Amino acid sequence: MTASAEGPEEGKGPEVRKPRRRMNYGEGREALLNAAVRVVARGGLRKLTYRAVAQEAGTTHGLVVHHFGSRDALIEEALAHAIRTSLSTSALEPGTGKVDDFSVGVSDMVTADPDIQAFQYELLLEARRRPELLPQIRALYDDYFDATERELSRMLPGGSGRPLTRLIFAALDGLVLHQLVFGEPETTDAAIEELRGLLRLLAADGDDAPVTDVEDTPENKG
Repeated sequence: MTASAEGPEEGKGPEVRKPRRRMNYGEGREALLNAAVRVVARGGLRKLTYRAVAQEAGTTHGLVVHHFGSRDALIEEALAHAIRTSLSTSALEPGTGKVDDFSVGVSDMVTADPDIQAFQYELLLEARRRPELLPQIRALYDDYFDATERELSRMLPGGSGRPLTRLIFAALDGLVLHQLVFGEPETTDAAIEELRGLLRLLAADGDDAPVTDVEDTPENKG
């Protein structure tokens, strides 16, 4: 028997449901993705059902089915949506090549929308229990690594390889997780400024590196 058929639990009032409303196609899809993010962030992946997403969005169960077709498709598209949103609000890739611009606003991003960050960590942990999620998690998280690597390559004269990229991103990812759990956005800001200080040193070291005269290399002698 479903929960709705059973009625409210003893001692509790009737369940409060969000009023349903009509949405146009684009608005509906975006609202459902945001609702899926909130459901997973607050209750874990096991709470993600068509009915829960519809209730959170204040729309119909059938609209969720219409847009996504399967629960796996909903999960995959919600994760892609979460990463796109994070990339657009974190200044991970401002495109300026200036160290001072790198990751500006990360603490504000977490404060403004903690659910979208929590959603990603929930899915990362769930991938340990459900290996079938790992390929899409890995592929989608590569977007973060690629954005980080491109911006580091703009900042550092010698460019950035994948190991350095992963190191820098892991530091940012850890700071986001800590703020999500402990709060303290000022601690996040201070730590990111320290990270920028290290990047300035790397950039200066690259600028000071001696330039090899091509004519004097061993390969060009003889």
